Amino acid sequence: MANAQLTARPAPAAPSGRGNGRRPKLKPVTHPTSPEREAAGRAVRADVPRSAHADWEPAPDRPDPVQIMEAQAATRVPELVPLRHGRMLVSPFTFFRGAAEHMAADLAAAPRTGLDVQLCGDAHLSNFGAFAAADRRLIFSVNDFDETLPGPFEWDVKRLVASFAVAGRDRGFDRKTRKAIDTTAARAYREAMRSFAGMGNLEVWYARIEAEDLERAARRGSKKQLKRFEENLAKARSKDSVRAFAKLTEMVDGEPRIASDPPLIVPIEELVPAAELQEVGERVRESIRSYRRSLTADRRRLLERYRVVHFARKVVGVGSVGTRAWVILLLGRDGNDPLFLQLKEAEPSVLEPYLGASRFSNHGQRVVEGQRLMQAASDIMLGWIRTAGIDGTTRDFYVRQLWDQKGSALVELMHPTAMTVYAELCGQTLAKAHARSGDAIAISSYLGRGDSFDRALASFAERYADQNERDFRALQDAVDSGRLTVDTSSL
Repeated sequence: MANAQLTARPAPAAPSGRGNGRRPKLKPVTHPTSPEREAAGRAVRADVPRSAHADWEPAPDRPDPVQIMEAQAATRVPELVPLRHGRMLVSPFTFFRGAAEHMAADLAAAPRTGLDVQLCGDAHLSNFGAFAAADRRLIFSVNDFDETLPGPFEWDVKRLVASFAVAGRDRGFDRKTRKAIDTTAARAYREAMRSFAGMGNLEVWYARIEAEDLERAARRGSKKQLKRFEENLAKARSKDSVRAFAKLTEMVDGEPRIASDPPLIVPIEELVPAAELQEVGERVRESIRSYRRSLTADRRRLLERYRVVHFARKVVGVGSVGTRAWVILLLGRDGNDPLFLQLKEAEPSVLEPYLGASRFSNHGQRVVEGQRLMQAASDIMLGWIRTAGIDGTTRDFYVRQLWDQKGSALVELMHPTAMTVYAELCGQTLAKAHARSGDAIAISSYLGRGDSFDRALASFAERYADQNERDFRALQDAVDSGRLTVDTSSL
């Protein structure tokens, strides 16, 4: 019950760059020449040959994969943890989606290039998708940043390519087919990075993949696949606050309320006693007022035209299940102008034990700043907040629109051609995201024109897919033995 209450906490007195809403102190910037950057990238090959990325062997002291999950559960909503286990238990692919921390621990043991970028931190193929930019055009990009943190570029690429190896197995593709898909993802990243290395800074910054680019890619598949793509794109375009209002709400005493659908959506009335509802509602409004400070002045003005009407706890994702996520219904003019905001808990990145603590003291800000750096266009309502419950526990959240023409690939329906095309898109997209924060010239110089890196990543991906299956079996054993409990009621 204590977890249900959200209340704004004033920004703490903290050193410059460490408080809620403050940016870190800026450091002087150097500007090496292009030849110097190319030489720096080539020099890395001596310490970390591109072929070295093919290697994968579990360390002798590798953490127990189930123990990692148990440790994660300690900070999550207890009644939702079995649901997370149930979702990860569906297949090795769903396990992989929830196992970002497992892979971070594994990658930490490998040699690092030192060619750092803003990492997604969980760049598997299902964390890419379409969404509406501020100009209302659909674009395709990385769309999950819960684990974002600066680090070596290859960590994201390895997680991406390994996800295609795991998904290919899930779809029943043979080894030769999977190798071709894995290699495509790595090659697309390398070739796109070379292209970005030849662009001007502003050209890289403005580059984005739009719906028309997706359609051209889809036309390389069969007519059936193209039709499925067009239907999926149309569905994404229809997902907005108006549709969410129709789908997720019901009228109660003449006022819209978010409909109950436990355990996936649980309105606040089912989480706290009736006597506390008014107080909790005011605390949520205080939280929204605090969140406004993270927005630019124009977007703050837009938000102020809406009033908070109702809110509920919502289950999201696979790996995120059990973290605290809320959906808040706001209404604008005449009571029929809805806006749905999602508040999602931001814990420390799973990369931090290996790459160092975030320079942002507020992990909601860490997520938002990372997203803005990696995406060509971000949700206009993107912001962050620090809140505390009546249990006195302070938590960080980031805020975004619940639905804003968001669409994801239907991986479970992909044939080899479609997955190959999708691998190419994801590789290109990840390179674009990395080029915005990293040194595209140095990374491209390191990767080179040949296929050494591509082949190494494809080899790594298959080896890591083997490890993922071993970890999945460990989860199955833990459930069978009663060590972990599962809830599959909502699958």
